[in-house]
Amino acid sequence: MATITEEIKRRILVLDGAMGTMLQRYKFTEEDYRGERFKDYPHSLKGNNDLLSLTQPHAIAEVHAKYFEAGADIVETNTFSGTTIGMADYHMEELVYELNFESARIAKDVAEKFTKANPNHPRFVAGSIGPTNKTASLSPDVNRPEYRAITFDELRIAYKQQIEALIDGGVDVLLVETIFDTLNAKACLFAIEEVKEERNIDIPVMVSGTITDASGRTLSGQTVEAFLASISHVPLLSVGFNCALGAEQLKPYLQRLSNATEFYTSAYPNAGLPNAFGEYDQSAKEMQILVEDYLKDGLINVIGGCCGTTPDHIKAIVEVAKNYKPRQVVVSC
Repeated sequence: MATITEEIKRRILVLDGAMGTMLQRYKFTEEDYRGERFKDYPHSLKGNNDLLSLTQPHAIAEVHAKYFEAGADIVETNTFSGTTIGMADYHMEELVYELNFESARIAKDVAEKFTKANPNHPRFVAGSIGPTNKTASLSPDVNRPEYRAITFDELRIAYKQQIEALIDGGVDVLLVETIFDTLNAKACLFAIEEVKEERNIDIPVMVSGTITDASGRTLSGQTVEAFLASISHVPLLSVGFNCALGAEQLKPYLQRLSNATEFYTSAYPNAGLPNAFGEYDQSAKEMQILVEDYLKDGLINVIGGCCGTTPDHIKAIVEVAKNYKPRQVVVSC
């Protein structure tokens, strides 16, 4: 079977859409989150979507299958908050390895079924590594600008546990995503390089940052070019942006990134900007038109959707992506 590194050279790859948006449709209750295993757990668990890989695995597999049915080439594991740092909110740090391993295994099982049904269209699994809810660059206390809620080494250790579990579960690529603080991402990338060296493996790595608003900067204050410079020492499969902005608002930053990097590029914007109720109204057709502008301009190698996107959005993106060639990567001497 072709690898993701081989496939990205041949065509534009399509990533899945939002996991959270799809899980909201199930209207899971506190009891659903708990399942039988955690029915007597002393803390509230509703909202811990990563836990659903253990308590509602059929739903997670179903979401992956719907995205593959829509034509996606890559699905992300249900592990966005899957570190001890993220799980501390639910007092579930000891479950981190199991959560990541099982999430990867579920996604891989679904991917293998789709690949077996159509060997000419291989499907891949990206191990989702979110940014955590703490930042290494900024102080959470405005009166103590020197204070940090977490250290680089604490982040590295937490990420390393997640990375090892994702690899053991069978992911094809690691996706360090929704980066709002590049120092967090650097800790993660350091941990990935550690694991690769210790295991003597060379798993591909994708990186996706987040431009938070019209300032064109990440939350920790970096421009597109500064963000790129901070991570380009690592051998990456791709670099790109996701979340915070819709496809229209994201385009100028994607253009700057595409012009500045020798890596493959990715984008998975939100379905427009949220309305007054925090919901996303952009239709699949509207998003398709905006994404096609990326393709016409040759900006993209991997395209998908973030908040508010569904299999309908991904199907619409697949329909146009097949008509265009991927962005050409020019490696300088």
